[in-house]
Amino acid sequence: MQASLVRKASAEALGSMLLACVVIGSGILAERLAAGNAGVALVGNTLATIAALGVLIYSLGPLSGAHFNPAVSLVMALRRELSWRDFAVYVPTQIIAMVVGAALAHAMFGLPLLQTSSKLRSSFGEGVGEFVATFWLLFAILFSAKRSSLAPVFAVPAAITAGYWFTSSTSFANPAISIARSLSDTFSGVSPQTLPMFFVAQVLGALAASVFARWMLRD
Repeated sequence: MQASLVRKASAEALGSMLLACVVIGSGILAERLAAGNAGVALVGNTLATIAALGVLIYSLGPLSGAHFNPAVSLVMALRRELSWRDFAVYVPTQIIAMVVGAALAHAMFGLPLLQTSSKLRSSFGEGVGEFVATFWLLFAILFSAKRSSLAPVFAVPAAITAGYWFTSSTSFANPAISIARSLSDTFSGVSPQTLPMFFVAQVLGALAASVFARWMLRD
């Protein structure tokens, strides 16, 4: 790999690892502190996630685009804003880094490093939720970026905040974080049985947003 790609992949690795660590780690702590109140736990999980996203996008966006998400990388490759060579490096990097992030979160809380989640989220409604969540996320990215290069720093955390609370799936919207969360039997977990449906919904949601943006923005 060329040096520039190494730096971009390193930025994606760091951001993906830290994002997964925050999502899963905050879920663990929030659940412990909420004393059985799932709504309170979700508030804590949401706040930590959106704060981390803002920091990571602002810090690493100039280096790699701050995708941290194979669905985002796919759309950027289709739009020719990311080369397919870079795409082929980004996606496995994001997945591996997020699995490492899950293990790091578990290590901080004294849990087995890798687990199998028992939380099944496989209803049709939750599949629709993932389609909507991923469409919503890509809509926020593509349309806000047209206004300003810094706009996604604010738009993406805002979109994820809304997605946590209005979608039936609580807005995974990311194949890599879905894999990482399937290896965590904690508040943020999702059963591996759910992954095929989530993957299909996420890819379709991302593609639908890409087509919609191309039509609306004429780009």
